[in-house]
Amino acid sequence: MGPKNLADILDRAAPDDRPLIVELSPEGDEQRRLTYGEGRRRIAALARGLLKRGLRRGDAVAIVAANSADYLLLYMATMAAGLVSVCVNHKLPRETVAHIMTDSAVRLAIADAGRAPLVAELVPTVAIEQLDTLLDPGPFDAVAMEPREVAMVLYTSGSTGLPKGVPLSHGGYLWATGTTPEQRPGIEGKKAIIAAPLFHMNGLFSAKLVMGFGGTIVLMTGFTGRGYIRAIDRLRVDMVTSVPTMLALVMRETEELAKADLSCVTTAVTGSAPSTAEFFAQMHRLFPNAETANSWGTTESGPIAFGPHPAGVPKPLGALGYPRHGIEVRLVDSREDDHGTQGVLHIRTPALMTGYLNREADTRKRLLDGWYDTGDVMRRDKDGFYFFVGRADDMFQCGGENVYPGEVEKLLGQHPDVAQVCVVPVADEIKYQLPVAFVVPKPGSTPDADALRRFALDNGPAYAHPRAVWFVPELPLAGTNKIDRKALVERAAAAYSRDAAHRV
Repeated sequence: MGPKNLADILDRAAPDDRPLIVELSPEGDEQRRLTYGEGRRRIAALARGLLKRGLRRGDAVAIVAANSADYLLLYMATMAAGLVSVCVNHKLPRETVAHIMTDSAVRLAIADAGRAPLVAELVPTVAIEQLDTLLDPGPFDAVAMEPREVAMVLYTSGSTGLPKGVPLSHGGYLWATGTTPEQRPGIEGKKAIIAAPLFHMNGLFSAKLVMGFGGTIVLMTGFTGRGYIRAIDRLRVDMVTSVPTMLALVMRETEELAKADLSCVTTAVTGSAPSTAEFFAQMHRLFPNAETANSWGTTESGPIAFGPHPAGVPKPLGALGYPRHGIEVRLVDSREDDHGTQGVLHIRTPALMTGYLNREADTRKRLLDGWYDTGDVMRRDKDGFYFFVGRADDMFQCGGENVYPGEVEKLLGQHPDVAQVCVVPVADEIKYQLPVAFVVPKPGSTPDADALRRFALDNGPAYAHPRAVWFVPELPLAGTNKIDRKALVERAAAAYSRDAAHRV
């Protein structure tokens, strides 16, 4: 009989003496080390302790803390006990965190010292630094959960309005953690670094995949480019997981990179945000012995939708991959051109949510006869590989033409002086909206704004070229380490208005 609880993925993954978690500071210094045996015993003691507090099957427990070994163990313990784990983005405003506590009916919160003030007045709260007070040592058999019972609730980033709760089931994520058997040889017994926040699907699912396949999690309590490089070098990390903005910051640490040897990396995975072909070329230079992959998934439908081609066709640079077995995809409102078929991706998977928590209208908008409308515009080539084009809601119109910022960013990312770029719209009386760009130059380069605009005009449609280019040392990040487009839209409006006044 197969496992009936998501926490079971850890049970037979590795022998007791294999390292499970190596916890590092943001600067890459080791803080703690746990074996699989120690992890399993601590999870059992935490599960027993949670139930001893009077919590019952299906009750919600919030984790409001920075990354740590105890964060992951507590996450597994809540599910082992038949409780629902609510992983909270602690970088959200206080009133938004309060909404999450109420919306998901949290009964108990575990919070670190820096975040406890967000929740201590709302629900009973235990300090994660005093987690040992929850321990009730002894054996524990994970509660047998029905496949459709909720294992966790993750909240969307909430870039517009309040974030939406996404209930995810035990059955769905048991399927998700077992759907990539071809990855086992690259993970089992290997070290994988995770620095993305655990309240986000990218870092959380990567950790579960490594645990399920018997690897070792090198877990950073916070991200810095220097610490990330040092950790990979010192611990001889085999697999790196990231979002593109994190690797872009790593690439700027030229002095630290010159001292490090990153040839140990054999797999480099990035996801949760679009990447350009030039960016992947840079990844190859950064990790010369690594196979690189562009991962795509959504909180609502599951984390790994695309993989290798079933006929062994080589994956083109920058492609997400071919739909995995058991996953159905379709392109809606599609059109065909010389490059393939383009449209909005709808997806159906065994990990699909049943609906947003307490949000019937949003559920009806996104779940359509069992299909999830991702809102992502994709292109499918003649071999069936999928490429990310952009968010449908990021798309804007310039003179009647649809502009997808992701496409313009890919184009500008091919310029040899560009390290990172974000394209956003500004209002215009004639064209309605105009594209403008924020650019982070590559170290040692001094790009020219006019030259970048000319590059875009020479290599792409005229309507999509940026009417203004501003050079910045770095792009602002939202709590999930993605680029904060909302902040850049506001900055662009002010800067473009100011520049226009100066031109007059």
